[in-house]
Amino acid sequence: MEKKRLGPEAALQKLRHYCAYQDRCHREVKEKLFSYGIYGADAENLISKLIEDDFLNEERYARSYARGHFRMRQWGRTRITYELKQKGISAYCIQKAMTEISEDSYLDTLHSLIKKKAETVGEFEKTYIKRQKIAAFIIQKGYESQLVQQELSQFLKEESEK
Repeated sequence: MEKKRLGPEAALQKLRHYCAYQDRCHREVKEKLFSYGIYGADAENLISKLIEDDFLNEERYARSYARGHFRMRQWGRTRITYELKQKGISAYCIQKAMTEISEDSYLDTLHSLIKKKAETVGEFEKTYIKRQKIAAFIIQKGYESQLVQQELSQFLKEESEK
C-alpha cells in the first residue's frame, strides 16, 4: 500500500492539530512527518515553524511527561529519566522535568508502593524473600535502589514491631 504524500502546508496544519492535542517531542513529530512523506530540509523547516509558533516545546513535553508518568504510572525518577533519554530529550530538559516531582510526594508514593506490594506478597514468606520481591518490584518501577532499601528496611522494622 502506497503512503499518502502531503504538501508542506497540509502537513503543517495536521501537525499543528497533532501537537495541540497533546505535548509531543521532536522525535514523534519527525516520525509523523516521515509518515506523510516529508524528509530533509522540508521536515526541518516545518519543525522550526512549529517551535516558533509554540506548538512544539521540548522542555514543556519533558515536564508533562514526568508529571504524568509519576502520577499515573507511579514511575520513579530513574525510569522517567531513562525513557526521556530514549526519546532524545536533552539533559537540560530532563533535569527541569525532574523538578516537577516534589520530594514529599515521591516518598509518599514510594511508601504506598511498598505497602501495596507487601500486602500481595505472602505473609508466610521468609523475611528476606519478601524483602527481595518488594525491592525488585519497586526498583523495576524506576526508584533508586539505595532509597528503596532504606525505606523498605524502615517499613519492615515498623511491621515487625506491630
